Amino acid sequence: MSSKKGTLSAGRPSVKASDKRKAATLASLSDEQPKKRVNFELSADQHAKLKIYAARQGKTVKELLTEYIRSLPEE
Repeated sequence: MSSKKGTLSAGRPSVKASDKRKAATLASLSDEQPKKRVNFELSADQHAKLKIYAARQGKTVKELLTEYIRSLPEE
């Protein structure tokens, strides 16, 4: 909330400005690479087949696909 009573501002109310700066600093020190979201459509049958296969492997679809992508050769 801004200093004027009754005026709203964007952002999460539970995050203070000092916390935002601290989080950005910690993120910049992280060894993690930036993430990209992958989104695509499957037929209901393909989706069921993938979910069943992942479950039989004891993994989530995300784990299964991430492991597969890691196994691809570097070019």
